[in-house]
Amino acid sequence: MTNPLSFDDLQGIMHRHLAPLPDHRKKGPNTQYRIQDAALGAFGIFFTQSPSFLDYQRTLQQTKGHNNVHTLLGVEQIPCDNQIRTLLDPIAPSHLDPVFLDVFERLEQHRMLAHFRALDHQLLVALDGTNYFSSQAMHCHNCLTRQRTNGHTLSYHAAITPVIVCPGQSQVIALPPEYIMPQDGHAKQDCERAAGKRWLAKHAARVAPHGVTFLGDDLYSNQPFCALVLHYRCNFIFTCKPDSHPTLSERLAFWQANDGLAAREERRWNGRFTEVTMVRYINDVLLRSGDEALSVNWFDITVVNATTGEQLYHNSCITNHRLTANNVGDVARSGRGRWKIENENNNVLKTGAMTNMRYCVACLPGVRRFSMISRPSCVIWSLTIGIT
Repeated sequence: MTNPLSFDDLQGIMHRHLAPLPDHRKKGPNTQYRIQDAALGAFGIFFTQSPSFLDYQRTLQQTKGHNNVHTLLGVEQIPCDNQIRTLLDPIAPSHLDPVFLDVFERLEQHRMLAHFRALDHQLLVALDGTNYFSSQAMHCHNCLTRQRTNGHTLSYHAAITPVIVCPGQSQVIALPPEYIMPQDGHAKQDCERAAGKRWLAKHAARVAPHGVTFLGDDLYSNQPFCALVLHYRCNFIFTCKPDSHPTLSERLAFWQANDGLAAREERRWNGRFTEVTMVRYINDVLLRSGDEALSVNWFDITVVNATTGEQLYHNSCITNHRLTANNVGDVARSGRGRWKIENENNNVLKTGAMTNMRYCVACLPGVRRFSMISRPSCVIWSLTIGIT
């Protein structure tokens, strides 16, 4: 199938998964708004990035007898902001997870992910946690808490927001988020690593057949998480800081002293000056002590200005990809692509018109509602820009 994916196709995916959203209202003859009208109305706000979108559509309906939100999105009755809040607040965001996965699979069917592939046709999925709400005055049962140095308690909402990234690509493709929030039966506060494990348990089996390499920061470069990624037949490139892995660092120091590290150097003109990229690497080193320690492959990368000698970048990572002189440069560049999750995804959701809407911050339950609707809206908006 090579036909391009259209906006109508993307909208059809939204409609298919919004139709069965649960309705928590008691059945009665006075029901005016469908749940999907509320969800599509919220989607329209974020898709158009206009907080007054629905107000304008209601005015059109009153003065002209028709409106664009019905033509474009299929909304039958236009709800107001308060009605959207009332209808959507009880709905768990996980009900929209299939939207992300269906969009992902449709893109794959239409061969629109080919230019996202790297490392012998792998898709790079970056994992990272982000806070999307914080307050010292407001709190709910889904909040995480942190003590500030001034003695006050900060309440905040956070989530893991996985995205498909690729070096050289300005776009990213979002996958379902996993919310970092109190879990039933757990006294300990939830954390990013635990949320990452839940995400793998829910979604890894569905994306793994497409060939996936997970990217992540030092938080993920521990044996249980790496072993879980391998269990789901996926690959990984995770930042590995020396201070966090003293046993591994000791072994690397030994191999360096005995000339056991291979090295490769590349020079590239970036349009302003020549960059020199130096990569050192070694295969089959144990990640930790103990008889059951996982064997991983390690590399570090240093980029300097060839003229001034200024260090522009340095990092070290572990991976299960076998490293050679031919592929270590590509593996290192793929690992660096992790920063795109912040620039092309999280910052889009946390800055600009989309986060300044009265709709999403008028009440605390609206925080998760904002995230539930804004992420699929952002996915379809970015894909629509790419299609057009």
